[in-house]
Amino acid sequence: MRLSEFSFTIPKSQIAKYPADPRDSSRLLVINRETGELEDRFFSDIVDYFEKGDCLVVNETSVFPARLFGRKEKTNAKIEVLLLRELRAEERLWDALVEPARKVRIGNKIFFDENNFYAEVMDNTTSRGRTLRLSYEGNIYKILDRIGQMPLPSYIKREYTPLDKEHYQTIFANPQYNTSIAPPSAGLHFTKELVEKLKKKGVKIAKVIITIGQGAYEKIEVEDLTKHRMYSEYFIIPIESAETINKTLKMKRNVFVVGCSVARALESSVLISGTVKPNKDWTDKFIYPPYEFKIATRLITNFHESNCPSTYLGMAFAGKDLYLKAVKHALKNDYRFLVFGDAMLII
Repeated sequence: MRLSEFSFTIPKSQIAKYPADPRDSSRLLVINRETGELEDRFFSDIVDYFEKGDCLVVNETSVFPARLFGRKEKTNAKIEVLLLRELRAEERLWDALVEPARKVRIGNKIFFDENNFYAEVMDNTTSRGRTLRLSYEGNIYKILDRIGQMPLPSYIKREYTPLDKEHYQTIFANPQYNTSIAPPSAGLHFTKELVEKLKKKGVKIAKVIITIGQGAYEKIEVEDLTKHRMYSEYFIIPIESAETINKTLKMKRNVFVVGCSVARALESSVLISGTVKPNKDWTDKFIYPPYEFKIATRLITNFHESNCPSTYLGMAFAGKDLYLKAVKHALKNDYRFLVFGDAMLII
């Protein structure tokens, strides 16, 4: 399969700038793989597609305010820093992206928070990538919570607001796993009330942790899909979650997977028996058609760009032709796309 075989353009008017309010009032396109039918619903209706004994697998990762705006020493040039991940806590070293990169060289210092906090450039990693040593006392995440911004994607053309700290976080986010620079977008549609309805219906919740990193901004740039290489994501599948998922499969009930990162982590942890193993690992598994899923039997995902790896995972799950039909339907019927957009449920 080649990249040019599946291409579409999202009108600017259909790129969501804010999440739906309430979140579960977003639209839901239900894609039936057996019949090929498409059904227009609201996300709150998703409860209708669950039965007692089913399992919902969610990502507990939490997004931290990773975007900083500072000034370069001496020149006072404005520099934007996106912290990607902590490399060595004891040395306060971080992997980061900087903009404009041409102005940021090894040895430079970038000052923030009225010069109370700075980052020193220790190394160049990519054209925009830098290794930074941060100067701080105490808990870095408390400092970032005060001076940083949630790293909204560049396609959201509006001013940042304090409410984005809430908008850009799922209800499943666990502060213990405060390591992501983007939320699992499919999880943004859930409300606490909706989850309670699922629990009352007898649905089990299995929690996993997948750190959403630089891959959130990743685009496929090679025509031959076999040559695309994903950014690795670190994930944890706890013992109790693996047991819940495997029990669901044994009972021949459905495993509803929330988001493509969760699907990749589960598919990277399959035993010969066809069950999922408890696991802590990194995965760069790129899933595209044709692919036979071993764990997920239902997929909840957002509408992504045509050159996004998550689009190809959704296509592998639904089937190429049916997925294309669904995207055309969504474009024609004013569905909202990307991180704050509407969702699809593939059954």
